[in-house]
Amino acid sequence: MKRIGDETKKWILDALSRGYRDSEIKELLLDNGYKILDIKKSIEEVKSSKDFGKNLNFDESVKSDMPSFEELKETIGEKKIKPLPVTKISPERDKREINKIASRVLHREKKPEVDSEFSQEVKEVSRLLELVRHEISKSLIGQKETVNAVLCAILCNGHVLLEGVPGIAKTLLVKSMSDALGSESKRIQFTVDLLPSDITGITTYTPERGFETIKGPIFANFLLADEINRSPPKTQSALIESMQEKQVTIAKETYKLPQPFFVMATENPLESSGVYDLPEAQVDRFLFKLIVGYPESPEDEKKIMDTNMTTKKFEDFGIQPVLNPNKIIRMQGVVKKVYMDDKIKDYIVKIVHKTRKKDFNYGEFVDWGGSPRATIALFIASKAWALMQGRTYVIPEDVRKISHYVLRHRIILNYKAHAEGITSDKVIDEILSIISI
Repeated sequence: MKRIGDETKKWILDALSRGYRDSEIKELLLDNGYKILDIKKSIEEVKSSKDFGKNLNFDESVKSDMPSFEELKETIGEKKIKPLPVTKISPERDKREINKIASRVLHREKKPEVDSEFSQEVKEVSRLLELVRHEISKSLIGQKETVNAVLCAILCNGHVLLEGVPGIAKTLLVKSMSDALGSESKRIQFTVDLLPSDITGITTYTPERGFETIKGPIFANFLLADEINRSPPKTQSALIESMQEKQVTIAKETYKLPQPFFVMATENPLESSGVYDLPEAQVDRFLFKLIVGYPESPEDEKKIMDTNMTTKKFEDFGIQPVLNPNKIIRMQGVVKKVYMDDKIKDYIVKIVHKTRKKDFNYGEFVDWGGSPRATIALFIASKAWALMQGRTYVIPEDVRKISHYVLRHRIILNYKAHAEGITSDKVIDEILSIISI
């Protein structure tokens, strides 16, 4: 363990003056090999010193003498606090901690001015979403992360691809979500003999009525495409036009889909026979790919035994509509007005560009990085996530939170990655650890 000397105390003074919390300073010093008791004692000594009182006089002359965040970061990594040997400390972890603090500093130092009317809109959206979560929780136990991610995708007017074993309430999620949002839902079970016309609809002729169009189940606000990888690419591609253009072509006529239109497709990861990989062009049209796991705790699973679709009817849950299609569309408009600073935009671009350059650990396992559609997805999804937190502006933590959802299906790995057990999530973790604000 290292002892805290005068140089380190000066660094603590700089950090406190800059607005860092005690807990943030403790974290960095602990990671660099200092004792917790020494850290607490030194922070108290610095706070009681006369220099500390001077530095807290936040007029412009003092501000100009304070270290910038970049200078402060240098003192952490290179000058006054030397890192421990590689065997005892992870450089990637250090960078992640610094990035966390950077997001908090940016959050404190630059809050955009917004009008009170927009602030009220944001508060109202946040309140309504909380009511939606409450209604969904009547039927769906746990899965809070999945519910939040799906709500985020709906706010973005995007679609979701779910991967998970059978029996984890994927169908129940869509049904509960559509009822709570006051919208119509339909389900399509994909099979090997399913035809595109079974999804979109057909034109028929009868002597009494002549030619008429019978619309398929795709004409709904919420569509569950169950086990989409059981059908061949020809059938899967029937969804491409509807997902991107929000319209369907039947024979020679084009029909607009009801708004909002949301597709949640599921795929079964267990089986390798009788399934077809989704074409990259179609996968890219899903805003998010979510990995849904088992119940989070034994307590949740006990609750599931008491409230499930085997022993109860869906109507028994009593889910009440909180929203309607028009309100959802208005909420999607609020997302677009959420403020994003140019620094956050640069951060998003750097993340996506890094997936293409491959000049990092695990880069050798990447065949193709994210396209500009990935950049757009990170842009709009981080706005939606900020809105869900009740904020009118985006911080870096919003981008990091949704990065796995957006990028895990857009980073195409090679055979070497599959052979060595490298997943796209590992690649994303590595990228986030090395990209700074």
